[in-house]
Amino acid sequence: MNLPPAAALPQTPLLVVDRAALLRNIDRMQTLCDAAGVRLRAHGKTHKCSTLGRTQVERGAVGLCCQTVGEAEAYVAGGIRDVLVTAPVPPWGAARLAALARTGVTIGAVADDEGQIDRLSDAAVAAGVTLDLVVDLDLGTHRAGVYPHEALTLARAADASPGLRFAGIQAYLGHLQHLDDGALRRGADEAAFATLKALVAELTAAGLGPSVVTGGGTGTHAFDLASGVFTELQAGSYAVMDVEYDACGAPGGGDWPFEPALFVAATVVSARHKSHVVCDAGFKAMSMDGPPARVIAGAAPGSLWRPMGDEHGMIAHPATLDVLKAAGREPLGFDKAVAAADADPARAFPADAPKVGDVVWLQPGHCDPTINLYDALHVWDGERLERWAVEGRRVSKP
Repeated sequence: MNLPPAAALPQTPLLVVDRAALLRNIDRMQTLCDAAGVRLRAHGKTHKCSTLGRTQVERGAVGLCCQTVGEAEAYVAGGIRDVLVTAPVPPWGAARLAALARTGVTIGAVADDEGQIDRLSDAAVAAGVTLDLVVDLDLGTHRAGVYPHEALTLARAADASPGLRFAGIQAYLGHLQHLDDGALRRGADEAAFATLKALVAELTAAGLGPSVVTGGGTGTHAFDLASGVFTELQAGSYAVMDVEYDACGAPGGGDWPFEPALFVAATVVSARHKSHVVCDAGFKAMSMDGPPARVIAGAAPGSLWRPMGDEHGMIAHPATLDVLKAAGREPLGFDKAVAAADADPARAFPADAPKVGDVVWLQPGHCDPTINLYDALHVWDGERLERWAVEGRRVSKP
């Protein structure tokens, strides 16, 4: 873990990437995919950053996938030449994807009903382009996608639609990625592989053999690469990692081949209490869609970060966690417990607690939505910080 000194930080909270760790993660996943004979289509929804995406492509990825039209536009503008949008787009999105294809890049879209296929076809014909069409499957996440027995009908519709090329099928099993039970994660993933193989055989028998079977993720990557059914892996979080993936463990057990590369720098702004200090990283600096951020440097080992509002978070000292426990769930319990600890003459301020102005380093609980809170990644190479814009955040167009 290579973090910049406080003097190098322009402000806090700041989203910082350890460049060396990032590149090791990118290369490790690329090596795994190459060894398995599977293309890596890195998922850009994680970082929404075209500079990082170009780095992944330059180091071997076939292209990127993403979840929104805006992300696709940002990646094409940033020089990515092959982009698959992995979620069905709203009706207004079809024409914008076709417009991207007019720039000469390869654009793919998924669909899970014939109306979506018709809109994409109409938009492609109007723009004079061809879009790749991937049938989205629902293998248990129940967010989007058709059940496998419905896929052939959509494949035929896509194949018959002008302006579209039926490219294949998508199977993302998001509900498996963070399962703590490793045996359950493996078993469910392998059951999905059997379903996919049967569907590939059905499509092939109908003359619609899929050239692309895309899906998988960081939490199942080892199983996905060994399955023999995927032609592309859509992993994303592997590039930077987070607390949630660390907590669930690597697929197949053992250590993760990827390491933490994403951190938030926060500054202590108040140190009035014996139980905790307060930093400038709260809800607006750290997504709470997942476990809390982990304190990894700048405070006593075992310290905990917890949000205290939009712009503030506490760094609780490990020697005073009894104060938080005493607070319980009573509405005013925290107020009473902290005040009692402060008034207790037998309790001293921890000598190794951070002081006002100190920088505390946090690892995000969930990388994707935390990155979405920032306009840039600040990439540290050991000597300087380089600003990489996060252009794929949701923006409106006139």
